[in-house]
Amino acid sequence: MDLCNVNDIKALLGRHGFRFSKSMGQNFLIQSWVPNDIADASGANASSGVLEIGPGIGPLTVQLARRAGRVVSVELDRSLLPILEETLSGCGNTELLPGDVMKLNIPALVADKLSGLTPIACANLPYNITTPALTALIEADCFSAITVMIQREVALRICAAPGTADYGAFSVYCQYHTDPELLFDVPPDCFLPAPKVTSSVIRLVPRGAPPVPVADEKRFFQVVKASFAQRRKTLLNGLSSAYGSRLGKEALREVITSCGLSADVRGERLGIPEFAAVAARLGELLANGTD
Repeated sequence: MDLCNVNDIKALLGRHGFRFSKSMGQNFLIQSWVPNDIADASGANASSGVLEIGPGIGPLTVQLARRAGRVVSVELDRSLLPILEETLSGCGNTELLPGDVMKLNIPALVADKLSGLTPIACANLPYNITTPALTALIEADCFSAITVMIQREVALRICAAPGTADYGAFSVYCQYHTDPELLFDVPPDCFLPAPKVTSSVIRLVPRGAPPVPVADEKRFFQVVKASFAQRRKTLLNGLSSAYGSRLGKEALREVITSCGLSADVRGERLGIPEFAAVAARLGELLANGTD
């Protein structure tokens, strides 16, 4: 059975009475080069233990199983379980876990199921859970690499540089914790049913430490969030909305200019070093009770 052949897929789904769920964002691959190239990009090898999210009918799972020491796939849609039991029957190094990855303790799962192997994550993520799923994988802090296929516009946002239209708070979050790289695009005609948008495969390699020292990570991300809350407003206005009850506008203006920035700079023009500097200076003033 070819898990990327449209006729084979339709016959397989028909035998099991499967119906696509729009709410789960189900789009199955129909071009074999895609799962092959994703598995290659993941870096999976005999010493790897892979956590896969949303295996669908299993084309990527099979490719990962051919490369990795072990593959654990988490699938939310229980109607896919009997299909996966059939399609993965020849893969002795795979394990299928029914459930919602967003409700799982990922570090505990990895420690239990992938012990003794180098953990990596790899998935064709449903569009509707891209941001929370990626956040969960990053915060699990247990993978040497995270390779996922996601909506192209999200991939561009993750990799965006300061001052560009795609740059935002999620860009900063991902680039603070990982070194992201956009690898290749996957057009809509590679899926059944075909989505309305292009997908992209992206690899995020977790950093051993942030790009710059950050004394207070919570405040750092509070500053980032405030800076993008009013995207077309100045950084000063964003900080005033978040910290105006504790620091006057002149004090906040001094925070910005003391970091070598223009008083009317917009938050989307700051990179991680500038956000870190602003957060550090804010912390100093707040600790001193300056108003």
